[in-house]
Amino acid sequence: MDAVAVPLSDLTSMPEPQQVYAADGTRLATYTWGELDAPVVVTVHGFASNARDNWVLTGWVRELTKAGYRVLALDQRGHGHSQKPHQPEDYGIRTLVTDVEAVMDAYLVDDAFYVGYSLGARVGWEVVRDLPQRIGRAVLGGVPDGIPLARLNLDQVRAYIADGTQVADQTTQNYIALTERVPGNDLQALVALAEGMRASGTIDPDPADAPTRPILFATGSKDGIIGGSRALASAASDGTFFEIPGRNHFNAPGSRDFKEAALAFLAEG
Repeated sequence: MDAVAVPLSDLTSMPEPQQVYAADGTRLATYTWGELDAPVVVTVHGFASNARDNWVLTGWVRELTKAGYRVLALDQRGHGHSQKPHQPEDYGIRTLVTDVEAVMDAYLVDDAFYVGYSLGARVGWEVVRDLPQRIGRAVLGGVPDGIPLARLNLDQVRAYIADGTQVADQTTQNYIALTERVPGNDLQALVALAEGMRASGTIDPDPADAPTRPILFATGSKDGIIGGSRALASAASDGTFFEIPGRNHFNAPGSRDFKEAALAFLAEG
């Protein structure tokens, strides 16, 4: 694949979001970069992030388009410029998966690669499993096993939202700091997301029902979830694992090593 020269200014600014309507009518903000006839990479960001924060500012869009890909990104519901419902029932994992499918349908993308991080990687596990005919290979970064967002203390977050009560739990403090770091985040919407994804009380992703397409699992060497990520890579029939050197869960997306490993993996397709 021939590399494409793109001005740096085009890759550090955001295009105007194009609205796509999900199956339940929720408005999803979407973005594209690259040539229309280039192979497509669908990118899906993590919890409390957005397309700009996760993929543009970290250099992913720049590197993917330089390598000759077209990037199709969305702000997941509850994030960025997408609609932000406050009801937990609007955030089940199946709903987040069908949002990705709706975006691909709206852009007439029949087949693509998938790159997701954290929450986007959890969603990606399901997308690759459910749509193997449309996803050739995938990169799932920072994806843990277990019940989604189980370590977030929702009662403490609700009290913080209601009257500013100090949050005692350190992990929950980290989530709130992550949420408040990104302009435009709605903490109530993100609490609803956490509730919606935790509602089933079941393990997700399920290692017993792993996707069969080629997947690169990548997690930072300093990320506490690395063991779970390795286990999921082992459960996938065509999974490989890359340890992102010197990175934790929050700064792994900016790693050059991560991007280079992902690009090499996608090029194999």
